[in-house]
This record gives sequence, C-alpha cells and structure tokens, in this order.
Amino acid sequence: MQKMKAVIMAGGFGTRMQPLTHSTPKPMLPIFNRPMMEYVLKKIISLGINDVVVLLYFKPEVIRNYFKDGSDWNVNIHYVLPDGDYGTAGAVRQAKEFLNEPFIVLSGDVVTDFNLSNILSFHKKKSSKITIGLTSVENPLQFGVVITDESGKIEKFVEKPTWGEVISDTINTGIYVIEPEILDYIPPKGSFDFAKDLFPLLMREGIEIMGYNLDGYWRDVGNPDSYRNVHKDIFLNRLNFEIEGRGIEQAEGELYLDGDAFISENVRIVEKAMIGDGARIEKGCLLNNVVVGKNAYIGPDCVIRNSIIWGNVKIEKGVFLDNAVVCNDVVIGKNVVAKAGVILAEGVEVGQFSVFEQDVVVWPNKKIDAASIVNNNVIWGSRYKNTLFESGMIIGKSNVEISCDVACKIGEAFGSQLPVGSKVIVGRDYDRAPRMIKRAFVGGLLATGMQVIDLRAVPPTVLRYAIASDDSIMGGVYFKRDLSDPASMEILLFNEHGLKLESSSSKAVDKAFFKEEFRRVDHTHIGRITDNELVIEENYRNYFESIESLIDSKVINESRLKVAFDLMYGISKEIVPKVLSDLRIDNIILNAHFDEIKLSNLDYYEKKSKNDVSNIVKALGLDLGILIYPHGQRRTIIDDKGRVLDRMESINVMLELMDIEASAGGRKFNVLLPTWSPDLNDGYYKHLNIKRGKYTDFTINELKQFDLISKVDGNCAFPSFSLYRDALFASLKLMELLAKHNVKLSQLGNGINHFFYKEFAIQCPQLKKGRVMKKFLEIAKSKRYSTVDGIKMWEDSINWIFVMPNPYKEQLDVCIQANDEKTGMEMFKHYCGLIKECIKSNG
Repeated sequence: MQKMKAVIMAGGFGTRMQPLTHSTPKPMLPIFNRPMMEYVLKKIISLGINDVVVLLYFKPEVIRNYFKDGSDWNVNIHYVLPDGDYGTAGAVRQAKEFLNEPFIVLSGDVVTDFNLSNILSFHKKKSSKITIGLTSVENPLQFGVVITDESGKIEKFVEKPTWGEVISDTINTGIYVIEPEILDYIPPKGSFDFAKDLFPLLMREGIEIMGYNLDGYWRDVGNPDSYRNVHKDIFLNRLNFEIEGRGIEQAEGELYLDGDAFISENVRIVEKAMIGDGARIEKGCLLNNVVVGKNAYIGPDCVIRNSIIWGNVKIEKGVFLDNAVVCNDVVIGKNVVAKAGVILAEGVEVGQFSVFEQDVVVWPNKKIDAASIVNNNVIWGSRYKNTLFESGMIIGKSNVEISCDVACKIGEAFGSQLPVGSKVIVGRDYDRAPRMIKRAFVGGLLATGMQVIDLRAVPPTVLRYAIASDDSIMGGVYFKRDLSDPASMEILLFNEHGLKLESSSSKAVDKAFFKEEFRRVDHTHIGRITDNELVIEENYRNYFESIESLIDSKVINESRLKVAFDLMYGISKEIVPKVLSDLRIDNIILNAHFDEIKLSNLDYYEKKSKNDVSNIVKALGLDLGILIYPHGQRRTIIDDKGRVLDRMESINVMLELMDIEASAGGRKFNVLLPTWSPDLNDGYYKHLNIKRGKYTDFTINELKQFDLISKVDGNCAFPSFSLYRDALFASLKLMELLAKHNVKLSQLGNGINHFFYKEFAIQCPQLKKGRVMKKFLEIAKSKRYSTVDGIKMWEDSINWIFVMPNPYKEQLDVCIQANDEKTGMEMFKHYCGLIKECIKSNG
C-alpha cells in the first residue's frame, strides 16, 4: 500500500455536549471506559498507518497526557496546536510540515465500523486529489449533504442544511483522503473550512472532488443524546465493536471486566455490563446494559439500567437510574430515583430521597438538597436542541423553556458578540410574557456593556426600520407572543440592517450561550437604558416620515379611494390609524385594540375577519379591504367585489401593478420571487425582470437592487423602504398603484394565463426526509431539475413539481404547476405514491 499518514481532528469545543465536556475535550469522552479518540486511533492503526498528526485546540493537555507520544499504541504522534481558530481546513494547513505524503483525515469524536481501506483503494484507483467519505443517515441536518454523479464525482454540496434544504440523505462524514498538494490551496492564516471554503474553491479551479460511499455504522457523537445512543447501539450489537476486557458469561447476559473489580455474588447482570478497574458493586444490585467506570462504587440494592457511570462515582444504597449519564466524582445519596433519565455533570452531589421527574441536566459542582424534586425547568428546554434558533428566531414555552434566567443568558450571549458600548434597540408586543422576558434579556445586554434603547411596546416593523435607518445601531431584539401557541413566545435577533441574524452570527450566539462564555464588563462600563418618550417618539416619527415621503398620498386622495383595515387585535394599532390619518386616506378600521383572549384563538377570528371585511367592502362600495396580522408583517387582500384573494391571486396583483408602473415609467423593474413560485405568467409581465432564488443567497447591496421582493402569497417587501416585509407599507403601495393607474383590483388578472398551481403537504417522518429527497433527486437527474431550496423537477416546459422538507413539521411541502387541474392532480398522485412507497421502504 502507498505510504500514508493520518490526521485526527481533536480541537473542537464540544459546545453541544455540555456539560459532559465541561473539563473534558469531546474526543476524550469515554465510550465503554475508553476515550472515543482511542477507537479512531485504532482504526488508523488497522490501515497500517503509524504516523499520526493530532490537531489540538480545546484543553490540549488532556489529550497529550493520555496519548503521549503514541508509543503505547506503536505509532508516532505529532501534536499541532494552532495559535487561533483556523477552521477545519486551516487547522490541517497548520500541520503542513508533517504532511508531505497522502493522508487521511478523521474526526476524533466519531464512532464507526467503516472499512476505511476501501476509500483508500478508491482514492488511488481514481487518481483523485481529494476524496470525501460519504454515507447515508436518517437525519442529515447537522452534516453536509452531498450530490455525486455515477462515477463518484461530487456535483454539489449543501453544508449543514435546514429541513427545507435536504435534497438527499447522503452526507459528508468528515473523512477525507487528501494529496499533499491540496494544502497549497489553503491560506496559511485565517479561518478556512473544508466544506465552506476549500471545496468551493477547488470546484472553481476545476479540480475534481470525488466521493466514496462507505457502508456500515457511523455516528457523530455531537450531543448528549447521541452519546447515550452510541452506547445503546453497542449494547444492541448494531455495529461491529470490540468491547475491551475479559468477558464472563452470566445467567441473563454477559459481564466484561476491565481490570480488577469487586462484584458481590448476588449481583444480577442482564444483557451487558462493563465494569472498570477498581470498581465495587455491592449485593442485591441489578445492572442492565450499564457501563461502570474506574473506582466507582455502587451500593446495595441499586437498579441501574441503560446508563453510563464514569469514574470515581459514589452511589449509595437503593438508587434507581434509567438512561442516566453520571460524570466523574458525582455522589448520589440513598434512594434517589431517576426513572426518566438524568445527566449529572462532574462533582454534583445529590441528597438522599431526591427524585428527578423528567430527563434533566444538573451542571457541574451543584448540590441537590435531600428530598428535592428536580424537574426540567432547571435546564434549557425539555430536550437537547442543536441550536437556540429556528428559522432565525428563538422559540420556547414562556417561563419554562424561555425563563428569565435563560433570557438573561441569551442577552449576555448576544451582547458579547458586539463591541462594548454598542447601541442595541429592543421592543416587544403587548403580551405579558414578552414584557417580562425582555426585561431579563436587557439585564444580560447591560452586563456586557451594551447601550440599550427600549422602544417598549412597538410594532416590529418600526423597530426594524429604526435599526436599519441609523448607522449607530449595531443590532436589535424583538419579543413577541407565538400566535400559533399562546403558551410560547419568540425572540427575534436582528443585525445592523434590521434583518434576522445570518447563520454565522446565530452560531456565535449559540456557542456563547451553551458554553456560558459571556463578557461581563467592569462596573464603570455597565450599559445604560434609554427609554424616554422623546426617543420613542423620534423613532416613530422617522418611520412615519419615511412612509409619507415614499407614498404618493395625493394621487390616493384624488382618486377618492376607500379602504377597510382589520388590525386583528395586534400591535399595528400603534401605526396604521395615524398613517392613514396623516395621509388623509378615507378608511374604516376594525379591531384596533389588544385582546389577549382573541389572539389565543386567532384561527377562528381570522376567518371571521375575512368574512366581516368582505361584507363591509361589498355593502359600502369600498375599493379594497386589508387584514393586517397582529405583528404587522403579513396581510390578506380583499378586492372591490368582496372576494378574498388567494395566494396566487395576491402575488399576481402585485406583479401586474408593478408591470403597469414600470411600463408607464419606461423602464424595467427587478423582482425577486421564491424558487417555488409559479412561472407560467412570467412572459406576461413585459416590464419585469423576474429572478428566483433564496433570499439569504443575496448580499444587502444585491437585495437593494430589487424593486420588489415577494413571497408566493403576495406578502412583500419594497427595498426602497425596507428589505423585510411591512404589511402597512405594502398596502399603501398597493393603494397608490391602484389609484395612480385608475384600476380596480377586480379588473386585474384578466389577461394572465389561468393554470393549475397548488401547494400540498405529504406526511413524512422526520428521519425519513433525507431518504425520500435522495430518491426524488435520483428521479430528477433524468430530467431538467434544480436544487435551490428543495428539488424542482420539470416534466416539460410547463409542468413541474417542487419538493421541500418542512423545517418544523413531519411533512414534505410540495408545489405543483401544471397546464390544468387534471394534469396537476395526476402528477401529485404519481409522485405522492412514490414518496409514500419510499417512506414505507426499509431500504
């Protein structure tokens, strides 16, 4: 075999593994009483490789002290400790002096039984410069999805996708075989990642990247749940894993002794148990699929199931644990019960008779008093989240998942990303929970030295405009009730442009939150709050003046246009009446007051509002009606005949009016629409340059070049005013264009093609989404297709289907465009059948 070297990536912080990684680097977490990285090293040794480079960063001395120079494993280990965070590829570049031969890169925090000799053979056979190990997983969210052609050449990467971007279940395992000349493409300094930077660069340079599908077990041990699950998989023989130690058959299972341990004669072993050197298990205990670490003590009559006990743990008599992780140096008193799982970080003391009601975490060196009842309110949420953020916001149960102490920490995490003295604007809606949480969050901002401008109860559109229009503002935060779940709330974090945080910024907040790495300033630099009426009024005034400068109210007034607004009990009541009054627009306003009870049943009142406004428009002969949803970004349009426009009609109205306006001005307008928006009428809009794509793929300056950015339902942004949706401004613009061109809403759309366009939802288990999308992509490759946002596949020049996994629900979102309903429904029936068949398949 060609001489090879190996690189083990062992520098990660283990943020998602907290508190297991409080003082232990993630690669050193014990799997069956051996550091996870030791199994990776043994995989390398099995390939005949004896030169290994270990890349360090977080707590490097722990790894060095264990593996030393590698002589205990008959290998030579070279340690490289970069002087900064250089990213994944940049870290490997720091080891260039050791890598003058082909080398394989592996992560130190992965458990696998892959036969790695296969990827080495493939790499050599293809004369590849770089080969990526691939595999299929049920949940690809935390990994890079990879698309290859038949020869193994990689066509596309989707790095750590959302469910909306999952187009396959084939992912990047982080196993790379690399020729040394590839290192020349990596800059010697600065952060540079394999997936984010190096792979796109190589593809632009015309260097083929190959992918090889590895068969077998692979698990990235990235959070406490996966740490538990890898042990479960070993217990259940789901992978080829050699358990160290001496095996002793038992009546109901097998016992593995890793050294000298004392086990009382009447201890009952069910299925498997691994007992570490120096451990002591007293009489009457039952151990069912349990690992017990070095020098641990388990007292009489304990029942421990499906659990991992680390070293130097002391468990007193009569304790019951199921699905527990107990870290080093923990003491558990008599008769403690944790039937639904618990994680006890190092140094925790649990008093006798305590009960853990649900799967909870106790952080390091905490003391639980005797007879305590511990519930999940002491942790962030009732489950482990890979991130605080969902679709750019933080969502959780008020006063449970998002409690005051959690909010304060999020405030500290956000504030720590900004320079000391930065100005941050905060605001909220009327609900009591957002008011409470905002105050706690502001405390966290002040602790990091932020200067806080509190706009109190304010529409989010006003707050975002205030951020974007003032160069001295570095960010903002808005707190609001979750309209779909009255018991929950949302926290929205904005950057200096008034847009939701991009991925890199949200990840930085995540990291600071989970590691509790907060900047706490000296008392002389603690921030101040500005919340006086003059400042609040100034921000409202700026918002109003901008609207008035961009809307031609004269043409609306001269047309005598009349409109009905339903504000749906939301915070838009703070702005809509004043703007309509200032512009002297003839109007009727409904439900311009806060009603907590009605907001709790918004689905019912939405239907009622549509019916009420429709009847008012018809009865009074108004020109249109508009529903503005409670937080002021969404709207529904009702035409002069009282007809509620559907989603496609709403977008067509805006496009046709913009086309008329562009034609009158003798120019073309630029429009950005979603990938899945209908396109059969594009040719009808002669004066629109329509581009489809993903909003986040454009820079701020690129977005500002568009005249209209719209969703499929016609809720839109006008970049001349804002880059985000503002229902009030969009409604005023709609009224201006109707008045200016003397046209009725009901007259629009008569010249456009009428065709079939419909959105569907197909139920799909979360863990089957990747498999289904991979199958759909295989079908698409024989036709014209696109993988922007999801998978869009054309049957011909007109008929197409778009499939995207829903980010929050166990379903696939499907859009179909067709010549007619019969064709569209036949397409849906056909592809729905294929999807359901794939879901049922075990392959």
